[in-house]
Amino acid sequence: MDTMDFDITRAQSPSLLRRLGAIFYDSLLLVGILMIVTGLVAIPYGLITGGNYYENAMAINLLRLLMVLVVAAFFIYFWTHGGQTLGMRAWRIRALDGNGEPLTFHSALRRFIWACIGLLPGGMGLLWCLFDRNKFAWHDQHSRTRLVLLAKQ
Repeated sequence: MDTMDFDITRAQSPSLLRRLGAIFYDSLLLVGILMIVTGLVAIPYGLITGGNYYENAMAINLLRLLMVLVVAAFFIYFWTHGGQTLGMRAWRIRALDGNGEPLTFHSALRRFIWACIGLLPGGMGLLWCLFDRNKFAWHDQHSRTRLVLLAKQ
């Protein structure tokens, strides 16, 4: 889809089920990536120090921070390079800014931060798309981005 001939005003927003489907697909991929990252950090730590990585509170918190950064990099990269993660591609969803243009680094970062905030109160930020007349979740509204449903090809 070329964004130059895309009419954002007539774009359909994906349903909650489509969003959840894409989240599920991406979660499977991210679990694998995070397992590799954990192995790349924990195994050398054990070999170098002779200790158990998970007994060191500072080390485990640094690993958690690294995991958040990996997840952020995953989404920001895919949103800024084609507007779709692999899960979004499977479910025919694309992330665009409010004008129908591809996301920039800053708009993708804003979207990721607001998505994390929206998931904190029991996923209420995502569930909000059930009540919004445009089917926007909190992170769609607050980041001034949106998801659009792509036509079958």
